[in-house]
Amino acid sequence: MNVTQDLSFLGLITNASVVVQLVMLGLLLASFMSWWYIFRKMFTINVAKQMTDKFERDFWSGQDLNALYQKTSSRDSSGMEMIFDGGFKEFLKLRKQTGMDVSVVMESTRRAMRAAYHRELDLLESHLPFLATVGSVSPYVGLFGTVWGIMNAFRSLSSVGQATLAHVAPGIAEALIATAMGLFAAIPAVIAYNRYSSEIDRLATRFDSFMEEFSNILQRQAK
Repeated sequence: MNVTQDLSFLGLITNASVVVQLVMLGLLLASFMSWWYIFRKMFTINVAKQMTDKFERDFWSGQDLNALYQKTSSRDSSGMEMIFDGGFKEFLKLRKQTGMDVSVVMESTRRAMRAAYHRELDLLESHLPFLATVGSVSPYVGLFGTVWGIMNAFRSLSSVGQATLAHVAPGIAEALIATAMGLFAAIPAVIAYNRYSSEIDRLATRFDSFMEEFSNILQRQAK
């Protein structure tokens, strides 16, 4: 091993073994992708919360449900609006059929709202498994690169008559970069996953509460 080799950060990366460089490249790509999904998910959840807040204000303002349905169905809805549209559309369709039992109407309405609920949660939770995978796997991938680099560093000492810290330090330093990159990829992904999972759970609770309250309102109208 050349003791006088470049010990800068870029130099350590370019002088690393091919396996360690591939590990670093994979971690770098995972980090870029996780940051892309972090910002996308932040935008999606913020929009969902804003639209839910706005719809709740409109819904509980006391305006007529038919007028509210006409307004929400004329645009691309999401979140709580989608649940309302799906449930009220099914309710109106079944109410037009004569002789339909109230329990059947309400059961079909709840199923329609539940289907819209699951579609919305699927949208909100998309790409979260990727963040969870990056957060859990990246440290181990980085550790693999570190172990491989340290093995190469010590193997190179076999060709050196007298081993000193100067001989082994560059190899260990370039290997430890893989661990640092693994943590750099994992920590933001874990933080984002935990934060977004918590926010999605709170939205899901609000959706559940709305479906129960809306079902009670429709049931009173169906009698």
